[in-house]
Amino acid sequence: MVSEQMYELGTKKSTIRTIFEYGQKRAAEVGAENVFDFSLGNPNVPTPDFIRDAAIDILVHSDPMEVHGYTIAPGKPQVCDVLAADLKKRFGMEITGKNLFLTAGAAASVTIAFKALTEEGDEFVSIAPYFPEYRVFVESCGGKLVVVPAKVDDFQIDFAALEAVITTHTKAVIINSPNNPSGAVYNEATIRQLADLLRAKEMEYAHPIFIIADEPYREIVYDGNSVPCIPQFYDNTIVCYSYSKSFSLPGERIGYIAVPDSVADFARVYGAIAGAARVLTHVNAPSLWQLVIARCAGKAADLSTYARNAALLYEGLSAAGFDCMRPQGAFYLFPKALEEDDEAFCARAREFDLLLVPGADFGCPGYFRAAYCVRTEMIERALPRFQKLAAFYKEIHE
Repeated sequence: MVSEQMYELGTKKSTIRTIFEYGQKRAAEVGAENVFDFSLGNPNVPTPDFIRDAAIDILVHSDPMEVHGYTIAPGKPQVCDVLAADLKKRFGMEITGKNLFLTAGAAASVTIAFKALTEEGDEFVSIAPYFPEYRVFVESCGGKLVVVPAKVDDFQIDFAALEAVITTHTKAVIINSPNNPSGAVYNEATIRQLADLLRAKEMEYAHPIFIIADEPYREIVYDGNSVPCIPQFYDNTIVCYSYSKSFSLPGERIGYIAVPDSVADFARVYGAIAGAARVLTHVNAPSLWQLVIARCAGKAADLSTYARNAALLYEGLSAAGFDCMRPQGAFYLFPKALEEDDEAFCARAREFDLLLVPGADFGCPGYFRAAYCVRTEMIERALPRFQKLAAFYKEIHE
């Protein structure tokens, strides 16, 4: 009567959402101030005033048909031109407006890219730990997700393991840096090595292998780290971006796909992007938010709260005895669980009203994710709970 695959997707919620909903119910029982929810990557930095001011000015002073009417599918040409000029200025990307396709956020961008590229038998490679929805997105487009095991000492790329899974069926490698959930940032040396490997494999298999760069956390980096502009190092790169994190607009759904001229057979790839968007019922990205991001291109929000929260949570958990890497970017900490079964560990943490996400969901069992895009004072109040949780495990291990 219905698609079994769609039924399963619709009734089996993601672990992250399930934990978040549990937190809402638990808060009603014990008070929100007594629940320490680190489950959901929902930005807590307020949307910048310049975004609010731009939206109000556009709503009040612009032609309503311009604000609320349909646009062409790739987005308003003048908006694409402004965004392309900003990307060229900030990152040196050699693009113009014709290289951009505006979307309803990064999830739409990556799904459209998968759909555009997928042919029968194609595989997409993801490096653990990885955003779990990649599997849903890839498989819904008819592809197969192949996972490279995590390099847990620093959460960089294990190139030997990566090379071992690249075959003639490999269509693309997904790069998410700064990474959700590890907080790792791939530096220029890593990107150069990746580019060299993929160029060699392109020669070996006589077909393009793309990088799909999923970059919604691009502006959130710490301690002097920077995010390389991957198209400068590898021609066959498609960039997927969202303003959800940089401008704290997760609910507004606005982003883009950038397809540089350097991509093999650019016209066909861009045409396939447009076709995939059409099949996936994309009509156009929200008109108002197209205008807002064009008005605010090049402006930077104050994201320093995330750096403070990263340091506070990292230092607090390290002092409590957790083994974790200091985040380099994004807004997640990814420590080692205090028992081998990370799902059992997260269930135990709930007894202390700490809501954490098991690492197995990200392809990295034995770890857990804590999203620190929360109020700083909540982290401060949560640290004693983490200490009690660590003490519990220390006691049972003695």
